[in-house]
Amino acid sequence: MAFLLNGKPLAVDRSFRDADGNTYPSNFLRIATEEQKAAIGITWVPDPEPVDTRFYWDHNLPKNIDDLKTQWIKQQKEIAASLFAPTDWYIIRKVDTNIDIPADVKQYRDEVRLTSGLREDQISQAATFDEFVALVTNPAEIYFPDQNAHVVNPEPHLTPWPVNPLTP
Repeated sequence: MAFLLNGKPLAVDRSFRDADGNTYPSNFLRIATEEQKAAIGITWVPDPEPVDTRFYWDHNLPKNIDDLKTQWIKQQKEIAASLFAPTDWYIIRKVDTNIDIPADVKQYRDEVRLTSGLREDQISQAATFDEFVALVTNPAEIYFPDQNAHVVNPEPHLTPWPVNPLTP
């Protein structure tokens, strides 16, 4: 956000001069009315809307959807690997000692694999840039505080990851 005078930004709490050489005190921008500022040509310019750099290079310049899909699919694989990590030791123990992997751990790992595949398919099938962005940014659930209830989002969203049975 900026105050401008003759196209040049003015710093708040700093004195300044107008084109006629009139000097204004450092607190002028804080205490002057909008009419007083306008009378000497001061305008207010809001900051531009922020750019979501996950999807855009700049305002109105979206990234290539195929590149985004590749990046997000890779990210799903990385997330799946991180979700496997806390239970990997069961696999190593099974190989080393032949002690069985608990059923809930097997089920969880199967669910992670399935979910990763579903998410990758959902990303691949997004037909347009806007559909892709909605898919990866919409939450899986919507919370209604007045009802203290979570409801499945009817809008497109990625399949939620399973919960690790070992997590308290």
